[in-house]
Amino acid sequence: MVESMSEQGTLFIADIGGYTKYLTGVELDHSHDILADLISTVAEQTKGAFQLAKLEGDAIFCYAPDGCFDGSHLVTTVDSCYFAFKQRLRDIKAATTCPCGACRLIPQLNLKFVAHHGSYVIHEVMGMRELVGSDVIAVHRLLKNDVVENAGITNYALFTRSIFDSTGLKPEALEMVPTTQEYDDVGAIEAYSMDMESRWIEEQNRSTNYISEPDAWVTITLTVAAPPPEAWDIITSPKRLEWMKGVSGFEQENPDGVRGVGTTNHCMHGKSVVLEKILDWRPYRYFTVDSQQGKTGRMIFTWELTPNDDETTKLDVRVVVDEPGLKGRFLKLIAPMLRKKLAEMEPAIAEYIETTRAESGSEAQPQLA
Repeated sequence: MVESMSEQGTLFIADIGGYTKYLTGVELDHSHDILADLISTVAEQTKGAFQLAKLEGDAIFCYAPDGCFDGSHLVTTVDSCYFAFKQRLRDIKAATTCPCGACRLIPQLNLKFVAHHGSYVIHEVMGMRELVGSDVIAVHRLLKNDVVENAGITNYALFTRSIFDSTGLKPEALEMVPTTQEYDDVGAIEAYSMDMESRWIEEQNRSTNYISEPDAWVTITLTVAAPPPEAWDIITSPKRLEWMKGVSGFEQENPDGVRGVGTTNHCMHGKSVVLEKILDWRPYRYFTVDSQQGKTGRMIFTWELTPNDDETTKLDVRVVVDEPGLKGRFLKLIAPMLRKKLAEMEPAIAEYIETTRAESGSEAQPQLA
């Protein structure tokens, strides 16, 4: 038996709620196929953001050591998991003609999340890894709570106070509701709940800003040696300063407390200042940015991420010019220069990923059976 030293990090559970009730009276084989489909859908959204600790029936238990991501990316991952889950429920319902109870009762299923920051030890026994420690117990206890009764929401994310202390997130900016949960063995835990269904409705009602292939003035396709959640964080977070060539400064402002629509980036390229504003944000599929390239002019970028079968990500960058007259015509003349600059990102990101993984000693994610 080999034991690692105690580590600090984020402990995260995504749990499909209502499954026990759903199983009652439905066809067992078909219901388990549906569960496997939904679990896989949610797990795909955590790759690269978290490491899979264990599949626990109708739940996924993950962890991320400190330094892997910031609080904004944690919220983005929760959103992405929930949005993908809801989309998959909708797709299954629309595609199936099966009249069985397992298919008919799919809308009864919901998804909840618990996130807690603390310490853990990774036990390795006969090639199997298991997280242990008091904080591991605490995050599992939090699955049993009174959020549904007191807040009236069944699809929620519950973040403990330790998450905010470790990441700098502000519960007020996320419109989270405070609660205290009491347990005999771990005591009182201060936490905050977030209504995921409201965030899903907001996501559906938000206007789309997406550059398609026929509309693009410049298009380039790159490969990022990481799954979409990790690639997304590398491209959108302040990590850009560590790999983007020629950038001497990077500041990010998030008016809603986390990255998303309305976030602005101030990038220093030598003496030139590039001001970016996020116009559309659909994790982990695509985002669109309005980019004022110093005195050169204004362009709109859509960055679209598609998972490849080998755990890498296809990254399509599409650009349109948003300048009239002479300035617009000049921008279109520098298309070869822009393509060259975008192409240089692929080896730069690859070097960054290789270096950070070597420094952290991170391994590939365990695969779902």
